Order: sequence, then structure tokens, then C-alpha cells
Amino acid sequence: MKLGSLKTALRTLTVVLLLLAGFVAFMTVMPGRSFSGPLPPLTSLEKPLAAALENHVRQLAEKIGGRSVVAERGLAQAVDYIGAQFSSAGFACRTQTFEVHGVPCRNLEIELAGGALSNEIVVIGAHYDSVLAEPAANDNASGVAVLLELARLSADMHPARTLRFVAFVNEEPPYFQTEQMGSLVYARACQARGERITAMLALETMGCYSEAENSQHYPPPFHLLYPDRGNFIGFIGNLGSRSLVRQCVRSFRAHAQFPSEGGALPGFITGVGWSDHWAFWQVGYPGVMVTDTAPFRYPHYHLASDTPDKLDYARLARVTLGLRAVIEDLTQP
Repeated sequence: MKLGSLKTALRTLTVVLLLLAGFVAFMTVMPGRSFSGPLPPLTSLEKPLAAALENHVRQLAEKIGGRSVVAERGLAQAVDYIGAQFSSAGFACRTQTFEVHGVPCRNLEIELAGGALSNEIVVIGAHYDSVLAEPAANDNASGVAVLLELARLSADMHPARTLRFVAFVNEEPPYFQTEQMGSLVYARACQARGERITAMLALETMGCYSEAENSQHYPPPFHLLYPDRGNFIGFIGNLGSRSLVRQCVRSFRAHAQFPSEGGALPGFITGVGWSDHWAFWQVGYPGVMVTDTAPFRYPHYHLASDTPDKLDYARLARVTLGLRAVIEDLTQP
């Protein structure tokens, strides 16, 4: 190769590498700084919150157990439990019902009316169904527990934007990303009514944390960009939800003394769309998954061993209070 051609090739390669580095930074660099170091002692608010979260998980995963179309009794019992918890927090619970194979499937919704920006809506959601008849403590009784406690903690808010908490049915296979997925039924109904959803957070598999090296895994090549300890909560969205991902991470890091990571990644990457936020993307709404990264960290994912004793409720309480602050920021101008 001639010297001139070599120089041209090197310049081209340099430009390509710079563009690639810029795109990676665009996807993964988040505002603020993740908390590091020893966690502070639990506060007087976090201690009872941890106990409440554990109680919800045990009620759903132990007392009720499997909750799906093939575990119909548990599905109905979960609806009753969630509805009772919403009511005890002072909310009127609305139900969206549709049938799958003759089984009633229900999304449950409560709402805090907004003020000056009431036509803009923030949705906080979690799916309550299990994979088949498994106990599903982390996936996703943990997310439902956080949903219930966030609703209770937010009952006295006066949001500028309308705030909704929604428990979704049929997130798990075989209904995941199908017409029977509860969150897709819900999101399409919102779109049909012309509702303006400015943010959707999917609370998904949130209770596993570890300080051990190599306890965290990723689809390649993201292991080069993120920590190898599974001690953080993640905020994951697609490229269209990048602004919302960054807003959530900025707010969480400003308010919570807990490790956090974020990414606005192409939706085709493995795991990026693995929850109810995917349904909202389908109708043009921004959505973010809040997660411990599920099978990339949690060895009991979708197994009978996904039981309440595997979860870290103290850390889950810290995450819950951090999310309460995120919600407050999302619902204000």
C-alpha cells in the first residue's frame, strides 16, 4: 500500500472510531455520579419500609404463589391483594379487564390528579403475573412491592402532572410482546383516548444485589462499559427514551445514596425491551425499565427457586425512596 493510501485509510479509521466512541457515549454516559462506598445505616423511614416490602413479596410469592392464566386462582388472589393495598393507601382503584382463553385478566390503576399540567401523565407500572406457576418473588413481586409502597408514599403529593400507578397482567411468556400483554392493552387504550404520557417507568425484578466481583453480566460489548459488581439499580431505555433515562438517573443520583447506572440503547439489544416499557414504545410513549438487570445478575430468574429469601429488602427500601424522589421530579414542571 502506498504511503498516501495508508494515511487516508488511517484517517478514515480514526473518524470511524471517533464516531463510534461518540455514539457509545451518547448511549451510556449519564448525568451526575453514581454513589460509591459503604452504604449508610438505614434510616428510621427505611427500616419499616424494608419490612413492608418484604411483607408484600411474601404475600404474593409465598401465600399466593403462582399467578398467571395457568394459575388462575393465584392471579385472582393477586388482583384482590393489590386492589386492597391501593384502597388502603386511600385510592379508588379502576380495573381494565379482558379475557385470555376464558380467564379474566385485569390491569389495576389508581390515579393522583395533576394540577397545572394535568393533561400530561406519568405512569409507574409493574407486572404482577408470574411465569407459569412459579413463586416469582423477584420477577416480579419485588416490582409490585415497590409499586405499592410508592403509591402509599405518594398519596399526599400534589403533582403538577397527573400520576398513575398501574399493576399489569400478562407480562410473562407466552403473552410477552403479544396482543394479550396487559401493558400493551393498556398503552393502546391510552393512545386511543389521545392521552399524553410523558414518562413511563416499568418496575422490573428489583431485589437482587451483590458486592461480589463478576456478579454482574451484560450482553457484549457492554461488559467493557459498566461495573462487574451487581450492586446497582439500572435505568434502561431505548434511544427514543434517552431524555427520560437521563432525567431519571440525574434525579436518582441527586437524591439517593445508592449505586445507579443508566443506558439509552438500541431496542434490539438483548434485554433492553424485557418489560412493560416495551409496550409503551409501541405507541410512541417514552418508557424506562428500572431493574436489577434480572438474568444478567439473578441466578434464580424464572425458576422455582425465585423465592422471597433471595431478596435484599434493605437495599430495595433505599431504591424505593430514591424512586419516590424521581417521581416527584417527573411530575413537576
